[in-house]
Amino acid sequence: MAAFSSSCSWKTGGLLFSVLLNYLIVVSAGNFYRDFQITFGNGRGSIHNGGQDLTLSLDKISGSGFKSRNKYLFGKIDMELKLVPGNSAGTVTAYYLSSLGATWDEIDFEFLGNVSGQPYVLHTNVFTQGKGRREQQFYLWFDPTADFHTYSVLWNPRCIVFYVDGIAIRQFKNLESIGVPFPKNQAMRIYSSLWNADEWATQGGRVKTDWSRAPFVASYRNFNADACILSGAGKTLCSPNVNAWLWKKLDLVRQSQIKWVQKKYMVYNYCTDYKRFPQGVPKECKYN
Repeated sequence: MAAFSSSCSWKTGGLLFSVLLNYLIVVSAGNFYRDFQITFGNGRGSIHNGGQDLTLSLDKISGSGFKSRNKYLFGKIDMELKLVPGNSAGTVTAYYLSSLGATWDEIDFEFLGNVSGQPYVLHTNVFTQGKGRREQQFYLWFDPTADFHTYSVLWNPRCIVFYVDGIAIRQFKNLESIGVPFPKNQAMRIYSSLWNADEWATQGGRVKTDWSRAPFVASYRNFNADACILSGAGKTLCSPNVNAWLWKKLDLVRQSQIKWVQKKYMVYNYCTDYKRFPQGVPKECKYN
Protein backbone atom coordinates (compact mmCIF):
# COMPACT_ATOMS: atom_id res chain seq x y z
CA MET A 1 0.00 0.00 0.00
CA ALA A 2 1.28 3.46 -0.84
CA ALA A 3 2.51 5.68 1.96
CA PHE A 4 0.96 9.12 2.44
CA SER A 5 2.17 12.23 4.18
CA SER A 6 -0.12 14.29 6.37
CA SER A 7 -0.49 16.78 3.51
CA CYS A 8 -2.75 16.41 0.49
CA SER A 9 -1.12 14.40 -2.27
CA TRP A 10 -1.89 14.21 -5.99
CA LYS A 11 -0.08 13.69 -9.29
CA THR A 12 -0.95 15.96 -12.18
CA GLY A 13 -2.96 14.52 -15.05
CA GLY A 14 -2.05 15.96 -18.45
CA LEU A 15 -5.61 16.41 -19.69
CA LEU A 16 -6.79 18.06 -16.48
CA PHE A 17 -3.77 20.33 -16.40
CA SER A 18 -4.32 21.47 -19.98
CA VAL A 19 -7.98 22.22 -19.27
CA LEU A 20 -7.03 24.38 -16.32
CA LEU A 21 -4.68 26.57 -18.31
CA ASN A 22 -7.55 28.67 -19.71
CA TYR A 23 -7.94 31.97 -17.87
CA LEU A 24 -10.57 34.59 -17.23
CA ILE A 25 -9.35 38.09 -18.10
CA VAL A 26 -11.08 39.92 -15.25
CA VAL A 27 -11.95 39.02 -11.66
CA SER A 28 -14.62 41.13 -10.00
CA ALA A 29 -16.17 41.17 -6.56
CA GLY A 30 -19.14 38.89 -6.00
CA ASN A 31 -22.60 40.28 -6.66
CA PHE A 32 -25.68 38.24 -5.77
CA TYR A 33 -27.72 39.62 -8.66
CA ARG A 34 -25.05 38.57 -11.14
CA ASP A 35 -23.78 35.38 -9.52
CA PHE A 36 -26.91 33.73 -8.08
CA GLN A 37 -30.59 33.16 -8.64
CA ILE A 38 -33.32 32.48 -6.09
CA THR A 39 -34.61 28.95 -6.71
CA PHE A 40 -37.65 28.67 -4.43
CA GLY A 41 -39.54 30.39 -1.64
CA ASN A 42 -42.03 32.66 -3.42
CA GLY A 43 -40.40 35.86 -2.21
CA ARG A 44 -38.85 34.45 0.96
CA GLY A 45 -35.42 34.77 -0.58
CA SER A 46 -34.34 38.27 -1.53
CA ILE A 47 -31.30 40.26 -2.66
CA HIS A 48 -30.55 43.70 -1.22
CA ASN A 49 -28.10 46.59 -1.23
CA GLY A 50 -27.36 46.54 -4.93
CA GLY A 51 -26.54 42.84 -4.91
CA GLN A 52 -24.20 42.91 -1.91
CA ASP A 53 -26.51 41.12 0.54
CA LEU A 54 -28.94 38.21 0.37
CA THR A 55 -31.40 36.81 2.92
CA LEU A 56 -33.33 33.56 3.09
CA SER A 57 -36.35 33.09 5.32
CA LEU A 58 -38.43 30.17 6.54
CA ASP A 59 -41.98 30.08 7.84
CA LYS A 60 -44.54 27.32 8.30
CA ILE A 61 -45.52 27.44 4.63
CA SER A 62 -42.10 27.32 2.98
CA GLY A 63 -38.39 27.79 3.20
CA SER A 64 -36.24 29.36 0.49
CA GLY A 65 -33.04 28.84 -1.42
CA PHE A 66 -30.65 30.00 -4.14
CA LYS A 67 -28.02 28.60 -6.49
CA SER A 68 -25.07 29.96 -8.41
CA ARG A 69 -25.42 30.78 -12.07
CA ASN A 70 -21.94 29.37 -12.71
CA LYS A 71 -20.67 25.83 -12.40
CA TYR A 72 -17.23 25.46 -10.83
CA LEU A 73 -14.54 22.83 -11.31
CA PHE A 74 -12.08 23.42 -8.47
CA GLY A 75 -11.66 26.65 -6.58
CA LYS A 76 -11.51 28.54 -3.31
CA ILE A 77 -15.10 29.48 -2.39
CA ASP A 78 -15.86 31.95 0.42
CA MET A 79 -19.19 33.12 1.82
CA GLU A 80 -20.06 35.11 4.93
CA LEU A 81 -23.16 33.87 6.76
CA LYS A 82 -25.08 35.06 9.80
CA LEU A 83 -27.33 32.27 11.01
CA VAL A 84 -30.87 32.24 12.38
CA PRO A 85 -30.76 33.76 15.90
CA GLY A 86 -32.60 32.75 19.04
CA ASN A 87 -34.52 29.50 19.15
CA SER A 88 -33.62 28.02 15.77
CA ALA A 89 -34.48 24.42 16.73
CA GLY A 90 -35.63 22.33 13.79
CA THR A 91 -34.15 24.61 11.14
CA VAL A 92 -31.27 23.78 8.81
CA THR A 93 -29.24 26.31 6.86
CA ALA A 94 -27.48 24.38 4.10
CA TYR A 95 -24.57 25.83 2.11
CA TYR A 96 -22.90 23.44 -0.30
CA LEU A 97 -21.50 22.62 -3.72
CA SER A 98 -23.18 19.92 -5.77
CA SER A 99 -23.39 18.42 -9.24
CA LEU A 100 -26.43 16.62 -10.61
CA GLY A 101 -27.37 13.08 -11.60
CA ALA A 102 -27.38 9.68 -9.93
CA THR A 103 -23.60 9.76 -9.33
CA TRP A 104 -23.38 13.33 -8.11
CA ASP A 105 -20.53 14.90 -6.12
CA GLU A 106 -21.20 17.21 -3.18
CA ILE A 107 -19.33 19.19 -0.52
CA ASP A 108 -21.54 20.17 2.43
CA PHE A 109 -21.79 22.71 5.18
CA GLU A 110 -25.07 22.33 7.09
CA PHE A 111 -25.91 24.36 10.19
CA LEU A 112 -28.31 22.57 12.52
CA GLY A 113 -30.33 24.95 14.68
CA ASN A 114 -30.87 24.58 18.40
CA VAL A 115 -32.82 25.96 21.31
CA SER A 116 -31.80 29.38 22.62
CA GLY A 117 -28.52 29.40 24.48
CA GLN A 118 -27.27 26.10 23.09
CA PRO A 119 -24.70 25.86 20.30
CA TYR A 120 -25.34 25.29 16.64
CA VAL A 121 -23.98 22.06 15.19
CA LEU A 122 -21.92 22.45 12.02
CA HIS A 123 -22.48 19.31 9.95
CA THR A 124 -20.00 18.55 7.12
CA ASN A 125 -20.06 15.82 4.51
CA VAL A 126 -18.43 14.81 1.22
CA PHE A 127 -20.25 12.87 -1.50
CA THR A 128 -18.40 11.18 -4.36
CA GLN A 129 -20.23 9.45 -7.19
CA GLY A 130 -23.50 9.57 -5.28
CA LYS A 131 -22.14 8.14 -2.03
CA GLY A 132 -21.70 10.11 1.17
CA ARG A 133 -21.79 8.81 4.74
CA ARG A 134 -18.68 10.87 5.57
CA GLU A 135 -20.18 13.10 8.25
CA GLN A 136 -18.15 15.11 10.71
CA GLN A 137 -19.90 17.49 13.10
CA PHE A 138 -18.54 20.36 15.18
CA TYR A 139 -19.61 22.97 17.66
CA LEU A 140 -18.41 26.45 16.77
CA TRP A 141 -16.20 28.48 19.13
CA PHE A 142 -18.34 31.62 18.67
CA ASP A 143 -21.98 32.60 18.34
CA PRO A 144 -22.69 32.29 14.58
CA THR A 145 -25.91 34.31 14.95
CA ALA A 146 -24.38 37.44 16.47
CA ASP A 147 -22.35 38.46 13.44
CA PHE A 148 -21.17 37.31 10.03
CA HIS A 149 -18.47 34.64 9.78
CA THR A 150 -16.69 33.26 6.74
CA TYR A 151 -17.21 29.63 5.68
CA SER A 152 -14.89 28.44 2.93
CA VAL A 153 -14.13 25.42 0.81
CA LEU A 154 -10.81 24.81 -0.91
CA TRP A 155 -11.36 22.19 -3.63
CA ASN A 156 -8.48 21.26 -5.86
CA PRO A 157 -7.03 18.08 -7.40
CA ARG A 158 -5.12 17.33 -4.19
CA CYS A 159 -7.87 17.63 -1.59
CA ILE A 160 -10.94 19.33 -0.17
CA VAL A 161 -10.47 21.53 2.90
CA PHE A 162 -13.23 23.09 5.01
CA TYR A 163 -12.45 26.42 6.73
CA VAL A 164 -14.24 28.59 9.29
CA ASP A 165 -12.92 32.17 9.48
CA GLY A 166 -9.77 30.96 7.76
CA ILE A 167 -9.18 28.15 10.27
CA ALA A 168 -8.99 24.69 8.70
CA ILE A 169 -11.39 22.26 10.38
CA ARG A 170 -11.39 19.25 8.05
CA GLN A 171 -9.71 17.84 4.97
CA PHE A 172 -10.62 15.08 2.52
CA LYS A 173 -7.61 13.99 0.47
CA ASN A 174 -7.47 12.61 -3.02
CA LEU A 175 -6.83 8.93 -2.29
CA GLU A 176 -7.74 7.50 -5.66
CA SER A 177 -4.53 5.47 -5.58
CA ILE A 178 -6.08 3.27 -2.88
CA GLY A 179 -9.48 3.11 -4.53
CA VAL A 180 -11.29 6.01 -2.83
CA PRO A 181 -13.27 8.10 -5.38
CA PHE A 182 -12.53 11.81 -5.42
CA PRO A 183 -14.67 14.57 -6.95
CA LYS A 184 -12.61 15.92 -9.84
CA ASN A 185 -14.61 15.46 -13.05
CA GLN A 186 -18.02 16.98 -12.34
CA ALA A 187 -18.50 20.73 -12.18
CA MET A 188 -20.62 21.86 -9.23
CA ARG A 189 -22.89 24.78 -8.52
CA ILE A 190 -23.09 26.54 -5.16
CA TYR A 191 -26.42 26.09 -3.39
CA SER A 192 -27.94 27.32 -0.17
CA SER A 193 -31.31 26.77 1.45
CA LEU A 194 -33.10 27.41 4.72
CA TRP A 195 -35.62 24.71 5.50
CA ASN A 196 -37.46 22.82 8.22
CA ALA A 197 -35.96 19.49 9.26
CA ASP A 198 -37.36 19.11 12.76
CA GLU A 199 -37.75 15.36 12.31
CA TRP A 200 -33.97 15.01 12.81
CA ALA A 201 -32.09 18.32 12.96
CA THR A 202 -32.15 19.19 16.68
CA GLN A 203 -31.31 16.58 19.30
CA GLY A 204 -32.25 13.83 16.88
CA GLY A 205 -35.69 15.32 16.27
CA ARG A 206 -36.70 15.52 19.93
CA VAL A 207 -36.96 19.34 19.76
CA LYS A 208 -39.41 20.62 17.16
CA THR A 209 -39.63 23.94 15.35
CA ASP A 210 -41.40 26.68 17.30
CA TRP A 211 -43.38 28.36 14.54
CA SER A 212 -44.37 31.24 16.82
CA ARG A 213 -40.82 32.51 16.26
CA ALA A 214 -41.12 32.52 12.46
CA PRO A 215 -40.02 33.88 10.12
CA PHE A 216 -36.52 32.51 10.62
CA VAL A 217 -33.89 34.45 8.66
CA ALA A 218 -30.32 33.67 7.56
CA SER A 219 -28.15 36.35 5.94
CA TYR A 220 -25.33 36.21 3.37
CA ARG A 221 -22.70 38.63 2.10
CA ASN A 222 -19.16 38.86 0.65
CA PHE A 223 -19.30 35.92 -1.72
CA ASN A 224 -16.04 35.24 -3.52
CA ALA A 225 -15.11 32.46 -5.93
CA ASP A 226 -11.43 32.29 -6.84
CA ALA A 227 -12.16 29.37 -9.09
CA CYS A 228 -12.40 27.69 -12.46
CA ILE A 229 -15.76 28.20 -14.18
CA LEU A 230 -17.28 25.79 -16.68
CA SER A 231 -18.32 27.96 -19.61
CA GLY A 232 -21.33 27.40 -21.85
CA ALA A 233 -18.98 26.06 -24.52
CA GLY A 234 -17.80 23.34 -22.16
CA LYS A 235 -14.43 24.95 -21.52
CA THR A 236 -13.06 25.60 -18.05
CA LEU A 237 -11.95 29.18 -17.46
CA CYS A 238 -9.82 29.84 -14.40
CA SER A 239 -9.17 32.99 -12.42
CA PRO A 240 -5.75 34.66 -12.81
CA ASN A 241 -5.05 33.70 -9.18
CA VAL A 242 -5.38 30.00 -9.99
CA ASN A 243 -1.81 29.18 -8.95
CA ALA A 244 -2.51 30.36 -5.41
CA TRP A 245 -4.92 27.50 -4.73
CA LEU A 246 -4.86 24.91 -7.53
CA TRP A 247 -2.02 22.82 -6.11
CA LYS A 248 -2.20 24.10 -2.56
CA LYS A 249 -1.82 21.63 0.30
CA LEU A 250 -2.04 22.01 4.04
CA ASP A 251 1.01 23.38 5.76
CA LEU A 252 1.92 22.54 9.35
CA VAL A 253 -0.08 25.46 10.71
CA ARG A 254 -3.27 24.31 8.97
CA GLN A 255 -2.68 20.72 10.04
CA SER A 256 -2.36 21.94 13.64
CA GLN A 257 -5.60 23.89 13.27
CA ILE A 258 -7.46 20.76 12.22
CA LYS A 259 -6.09 18.85 15.20
CA TRP A 260 -7.06 21.67 17.57
CA VAL A 261 -10.61 21.99 16.22
CA GLN A 262 -11.21 18.26 16.15
CA LYS A 263 -9.88 17.81 19.69
CA LYS A 264 -11.90 20.64 21.24
CA TYR A 265 -15.02 21.00 19.12
CA MET A 266 -15.77 17.82 17.17
CA VAL A 267 -18.97 16.12 18.32
CA TYR A 268 -19.24 13.36 15.70
CA ASN A 269 -16.78 11.65 13.36
CA TYR A 270 -17.82 8.83 11.03
CA CYS A 271 -14.25 7.54 11.24
CA THR A 272 -14.74 6.55 14.89
CA ASP A 273 -18.30 5.23 14.56
CA TYR A 274 -17.62 1.51 14.84
CA LYS A 275 -21.27 0.73 15.55
CA ARG A 276 -22.19 2.20 12.19
CA PHE A 277 -19.28 0.46 10.46
CA PRO A 278 -18.91 -2.87 12.30
CA GLN A 279 -16.78 -4.31 9.50
CA GLY A 280 -14.35 -1.42 9.75
CA VAL A 281 -14.49 2.30 9.05
CA PRO A 282 -13.90 3.53 5.46
CA LYS A 283 -10.29 3.22 4.40
CA GLU A 284 -9.78 6.95 3.81
CA CYS A 285 -10.08 7.43 7.57
CA LYS A 286 -6.50 6.26 8.01
CA TYR A 287 -5.16 9.16 5.98
CA ASN A 288 -7.54 12.12 6.50
